[in-house]
Amino acid sequence: MSLTADVKAELTSVRDPSPTARVAELTALLRFSGGLHSIANRVAVEAELDSDILARRVARDVMEIYGVRPELVHVQGSGARNGSHYAVRIIDGGETLARQTGLLDQRRRPVRGLPNKLTTGSRSDLAAIWRGAFLAAGTLSEPGRSAALEITCPAPEAAMALVGAAHRLGIPAKAREVRGVPRVVVREGEAIRAALAQMGAQRAAGEWDQLRQRREVRAGVNRLVNFDDANLRRSAQAAVAACARVERALEILGEDVPEHLREAGELRLAHRDASLDELGHHADPPLTKDAVAGRIRRLLAMADKKAEVEGIPDTEAAVPVGAED
Repeated sequence: MSLTADVKAELTSVRDPSPTARVAELTALLRFSGGLHSIANRVAVEAELDSDILARRVARDVMEIYGVRPELVHVQGSGARNGSHYAVRIIDGGETLARQTGLLDQRRRPVRGLPNKLTTGSRSDLAAIWRGAFLAAGTLSEPGRSAALEITCPAPEAAMALVGAAHRLGIPAKAREVRGVPRVVVREGEAIRAALAQMGAQRAAGEWDQLRQRREVRAGVNRLVNFDDANLRRSAQAAVAACARVERALEILGEDVPEHLREAGELRLAHRDASLDELGHHADPPLTKDAVAGRIRRLLAMADKKAEVEGIPDTEAAVPVGAED
């Protein structure tokens, strides 16, 4: 089961006993899953839902709260909406229901956002709005760089109303438009967990958070491994470059190289992968890291100066392409 389906399955079983919360959830669900239609010059309320279980629950809530008997229709998906889905349709009494839920105003005009009495309600009412909206048009992607909890909205006003409700719940949601379709998006990992918990998907919130933490630990380990690999690569390239320059320096100077500088150069070539500190321990008598580095620098400088005078390639010319000094 996908994360979205898992969350919706859990939310479908959530039953807030508060009458205002039940009204808020049902209104948001109707608003975000289809809303109003005109059938034979009559106002009809219709909700298109992914689950027959959710469709039956919505139909039952409409009957219990408003005393209206809906029609349940199984619809085969086509076009952008694949797979079968279910329509809860109210034609007889549809206009009255639309007025009662705030989908129509007193002048029979569709409400593009959400009824103000809902968005200014209690925290349980606000959570119910989000629960209804997610059940109708929500998706949840897996943790990662592109993780998001999104709700597709029927209008920009509905998106702004949902954002306002989220902010009152302490959830940093944002409204955006993708290919002309308004959406409300929650992206930050902790905010997604909080949104799931507020809606009532406690189990999904815990599982999502554990999955997020495992992904973050794995990503952190990968970053460290990549960092170590990069350091090893750079060290190996630097060692190749240093040895190539020392070999060229000894070649340029020939018999003119001072003995102590020759010894430092030969030490470098004999222990190509060793650090300067380790080279110092191999010297006889032992040398400090700075002493070894200083002697190799003087060896290279002396060779480069002689190469410039004689007009021949210096020690840099011996460094293989791609190796770093």
